[in-house]
Amino acid sequence: MYLPPPGLKFRKSSYSTTAQECVEVADTPTMGVLRDSTQPELGYLAFPITEWEAFLDEVKRGRL
Repeated sequence: MYLPPPGLKFRKSSYSTTAQECVEVADTPTMGVLRDSTQPELGYLAFPITEWEAFLDEVKRGRL
């Protein structure tokens, strides 16, 4: 079992529209973290903050 680092506060993504599409995100000063809220015990994906911010910028611009 892969557990996220202690103290991470996950929130449901505003892009998750149904119970079957629940993505949770957590931010830290150094990384962005994603997990499936329906199966959090499966682990998470962590991205360096610079890559995470670049991804969010692209989503906001409608490029992804």
